[in-house]
Amino acid sequence: MDKEHIKGAAEKAKGALKSAAGKMSGDKKLQAEGKLDQTKGAAYDALAEAKKASLDLKARIDKARIEAARSAADYAEANAGDLDEE
Repeated sequence: MDKEHIKGAAEKAKGALKSAAGKMSGDKKLQAEGKLDQTKGAAYDALAEAKKASLDLKARIDKARIEAARSAADYAEANAGDLDEE
């Protein structure tokens, strides 16, 4: 679990507590703060998922670059004699 997921979980928990306390006490402001904290928690989770997807995509691009370079080198090596014959 990365730090954004941890922040998200903490914000969600804090928000749930505030929201419940506000609901039990009839404090609409506290209840609204709780909902806001829960929303912030969800935003941290979304950020964490976006970062993970970005890193996964970067790894796939890096892998594709390496494979393309190997393929080009293999092709050049396999066809090096063709250039000498011309």
